[in-house]
Amino acid sequence: MVRKKTKQTRTNIAKIKNEYVRTLQQKEERKRVQKVRLYRNLTVFSAIAIVTLGFLLNAFLGQKKTLAAKEQEKQALLIELAEKEDEHIMLTRQLERLNDDEYIAKLARQEYFLSDKHEIIFSLPKNDEKDKKKDEEKE
Repeated sequence: MVRKKTKQTRTNIAKIKNEYVRTLQQKEERKRVQKVRLYRNLTVFSAIAIVTLGFLLNAFLGQKKTLAAKEQEKQALLIELAEKEDEHIMLTRQLERLNDDEYIAKLARQEYFLSDKHEIIFSLPKNDEKDKKKDEEKE
């Protein structure tokens, strides 16, 4: 019961309204307002930082995906380049051979049955013709 009386006496106590008390109350109010502003500023800054990080992460992942696609395309083009270089070397060699008169004469003899002096050309039937003749003989 004693405790109840003390509570009642506290509520019955009149507040002192002098200049010192008012300045203390104003300081407490300023601290409270400053704390609210601080939390509000931190919240806004955190939101801006999260949004900025989101955009940066999105841009980074997009660039990473684009880079991977470009690397794959580069590898395909390097393979194609190697093939083209091989083809170029082969064609260069063929061009050099075509500039050689002996090679042209040999090629003409093979393809067009042209003969050199004192040569005799025999035309032999191809394998398909031989097979047909053998089949006809068997029947």
